[in-house]
Amino acid sequence: MIEKNLKNNISGFFTQGHERSLRAKKNIAISFLIKGLSISIGLILVPLTINYLNPTKYGIWITLSSVIGWFSFFDIGLGHGLRNKFSEALATGKDELARVYVSTTYAILTFIIGGVLLLFCVVNPFLNWNNILNAGQDIALQKELSILALVVFTFFCLGFVFKLITTILTADQRPARASFFDLLGQIIALGLIFVLTKTTEGSLIYLGIVLSSIPVLVLLFSSIWFYNGKYKAYRPSIKLVDFSKAKGLLNLGVKFFVIQIAAILLYSTNNIIISQLFGPDQVTPYNVAFKYFSILMMGFSIVITPFWSAFTEAWVKKETIWIKNSINKLLLFWVFLFITGVIMLFASNWIYEIWVGKKVTIPFLMSAFLCVWALLNAWNSIFSQFLNGLGKVRLQMYLGISAALINLPLAIFLGKRMGVEGVLLANLIVLSIGVWMYPLQYYKIINNKAKGIWNK
Repeated sequence: MIEKNLKNNISGFFTQGHERSLRAKKNIAISFLIKGLSISIGLILVPLTINYLNPTKYGIWITLSSVIGWFSFFDIGLGHGLRNKFSEALATGKDELARVYVSTTYAILTFIIGGVLLLFCVVNPFLNWNNILNAGQDIALQKELSILALVVFTFFCLGFVFKLITTILTADQRPARASFFDLLGQIIALGLIFVLTKTTEGSLIYLGIVLSSIPVLVLLFSSIWFYNGKYKAYRPSIKLVDFSKAKGLLNLGVKFFVIQIAAILLYSTNNIIISQLFGPDQVTPYNVAFKYFSILMMGFSIVITPFWSAFTEAWVKKETIWIKNSINKLLLFWVFLFITGVIMLFASNWIYEIWVGKKVTIPFLMSAFLCVWALLNAWNSIFSQFLNGLGKVRLQMYLGISAALINLPLAIFLGKRMGVEGVLLANLIVLSIGVWMYPLQYYKIINNKAKGIWNK
């Protein structure tokens, strides 16, 4: 009897309720399975790559990846702009308009990224990557890093364009399928890196080729598959490119663009700051702890990802009750996340030793700061998903710019006085600005009390 009731409750969870909620539940359930496997593979990759290279070269690889990641702002927010516009078009049944937005975004992004890649090919031979990464003065290493940077950046740019298929899937409230691409890429990469460990000496170039090319190839074949199948109605076409629609994409996209730049400056500069202040070898313990506590954010992102486009649809249809209920459920889930974070923190030293062995030593204070960082990010993301879905991001943009401008000098200042933990403390100080600002903006908007900057 108990078993029957349990089965009915589980079945009812996925069959009863608002259609939008059911879609979100199914995607969350599948995404947990996919992300769980993805996280496991990611955790296996860390000791595998550290042993394939060494802690110093691994730190160089992580730092170079962060530098290349800075260029993610070159999509000028078009991906996020497309996500909202595509969701709005679907919510109002305008499939042809949705296809126009898709085609126009591909055209603009291809033009921008093509120019950026060409410029990088011209400039790269003149860049001293040894100095940029604080990797010493080894001439052979400089040549290796120059080739590595070109390889990684080329695939990075290609991924910009091919990754738009994941934007379409997420906008259609099917993020689980988008997550599957990451998992597939990781599985293939894991297999190839294992082969490298058995057949080659530690090579940054081989590692870079595998980790940068595989995700792009997966996205390419996935795009071909979906645009010739389920999303054939939205397949990009040169004939449907309409640059007059670019204004609508860019008006919203530019705001997301500024937020992206702020996020890059806020979250992707730690590796560079740590490398410059303390050396590449100190990037490794930070990165290990960061990956460990990123599990919290990864898990929470599985839950909140479907809600961005769902909030867009609900707002267009004026279903505010559904939005309020969803936010309340997300807040309850955050409490569970907080408890999980505390358990992970006190188990961290034991987990590190099992995971990466005794090669890497991670101070408890570093772990504590990264745990708090993950929890604050999760809290802010609840409300930013709502604000992003509505396109009410001007306040978020201003806060992001302010935080980014404060973070860099503050991180250097505190880093010189406290070590790596000082860099992390600076992150927490600037991150705390949004902890109360975002919930306040949500409250004002959902209750029709937002005016001025709160409603833009």
